[in-house]
Amino acid sequence: MVSLIATVRAVGFTRAAVTTWPGSWAIAFPTLLVVLPVVRRMVAWLIVRPEVR
Repeated sequence: MVSLIATVRAVGFTRAAVTTWPGSWAIAFPTLLVVLPVVRRMVAWLIVRPEVR
């Protein structure tokens, strides 16, 4: 959905947006699958968790 909104904002709500969006989604979704676990690990490393007793 984010890629659709970004495409419509960049191109406008035209036929070009409808034909361009699947390509944007095909790039955004796999990128998310790769980047999200890395970002989660980085955030977990940065956050200090309190000791559980």
